[in-house]
Amino acid sequence: MSVAADDEAATVAVLDVGKTNVKLNAVSANGVVLETQSVANSVLPGPPWRHHDLASLGEWVLSNLAALGNRHPLQIFVAAGHGSGGVLVGADPDAEAGVALPMIDYEQPLPEAIRQGYAPLAGSFFDRGSAMMHSATHQARQLYWMQEHAPDAVAGARWYLGLPQYWAWRLSGVAASEASFLGAQSHLWNVAERRFAPIVAARGWQRLMPDFADAWQVLGPVRPELAHRYGLPKGLRVLTGGHDSSVNHYRYHAAGLGDFIVVSTGTWIVGFSGRTPLGRLDEHRGMTLNSDVFGNPLGGVLTMGGREFSHVAGTAPPAAQVPDDVVLGLITKRTMALPSFGDDDGLFSGSAGRGRISGPPPETPIERKALALIYCALLTAECIEALGPGPLVVLDGSFLRDPLYARLVAALMPNRRVRFNLDAYGVASGAALLASQGQRQGPTPLSLADPGDVSHLSPAVAVYASQWRARARAGHNNGSSRDFERTYR
Repeated sequence: MSVAADDEAATVAVLDVGKTNVKLNAVSANGVVLETQSVANSVLPGPPWRHHDLASLGEWVLSNLAALGNRHPLQIFVAAGHGSGGVLVGADPDAEAGVALPMIDYEQPLPEAIRQGYAPLAGSFFDRGSAMMHSATHQARQLYWMQEHAPDAVAGARWYLGLPQYWAWRLSGVAASEASFLGAQSHLWNVAERRFAPIVAARGWQRLMPDFADAWQVLGPVRPELAHRYGLPKGLRVLTGGHDSSVNHYRYHAAGLGDFIVVSTGTWIVGFSGRTPLGRLDEHRGMTLNSDVFGNPLGGVLTMGGREFSHVAGTAPPAAQVPDDVVLGLITKRTMALPSFGDDDGLFSGSAGRGRISGPPPETPIERKALALIYCALLTAECIEALGPGPLVVLDGSFLRDPLYARLVAALMPNRRVRFNLDAYGVASGAALLASQGQRQGPTPLSLADPGDVSHLSPAVAVYASQWRARARAGHNNGSSRDFERTYR
């Protein structure tokens, strides 16, 4: 069921579980973030593998949820999370944080035997929704590793839950599967055909998959014993929740946008379009088949932009905004960052770990930051072009802290209408809006900004981009990212 239409005064508690940080937000019914608490998403070493500290995180979530409830009239709880996290749980959500085996950190390197054993079981591109990505990414691969390592623990487990649904289960005691989360490169769900991938039956995992619920569905109230123990708001209703990027996409849907491409930036650059034909998706260029919160296909593309930015800009880039003349100076000198510095190929197959700086190297911290912004704007433009035509491009996320990023993307895309959203809480807003899905009387307010005049950037950027693209696609990355880091860090 959906939250009642007359519940306009309700405040929604949104748990946003990212790879690096976890945020707990109080959000108004129309998506305005009122307060945010955050904590690092800590990872513990093995054995049996690097894993997230769900016990400590649970204490933080529940105690802060109680404190937030003392300051805001919380009536609804909903979680969103990154798509590479799943939790194998037992029957009791209070026993050892509910886990049957520790939650694998998706950046944990895979044992070679697991990598080789999993590959032939993973199915077609549509069964997977993505290429085989780095380390322990993909929930099916994590579950396979668990089953190979501890078959008895898997046999005795009750559910395998996506991150948002794990937190919904911890609070409500009700287990659910959800389309947008399983459709986020889990390798468990075929979005195009709306069925489980063959590996689920082949490995006997059907019994671990609970029934589906909509992201906005009320699973139940918070468990009375949990509410009493932590002093949680009485009658707090718990929604199913969904994939963070799909929830962010939903926010624009709720605002009445139709034909648009949204690009969210952070640890990952993630692009989504509901109009991308399935035949256009190319797993060798970082493209994915995702699901929106309604279960419909979303053409996707992703690359680890935040990590690429840090490799080029350094771990502590200057806070100052980059002047246009610094960018134009680097463009004139043909200083280029060529992919890819991290462990992920992104849009350039075979490029992982081969990133390098071509041309005169940046000499100052602000030049390094400028080069990182140019590089990430170019990666963004590649993501947009991969998704195909679309008159409106909406940018959001952390890269927009420097206005130059949006201006560079606009200069790279002269035939599209580029707009940006400075609200850094898109996931929290979208998740809160789930509470009124099907009950709203009209579009929710949304303010998009224009990057402004970029005519002074466009000619130089166009020539530079053409040269960069040719070199990036040709794989002219003969150096090593380690050489750059050793010299400039």
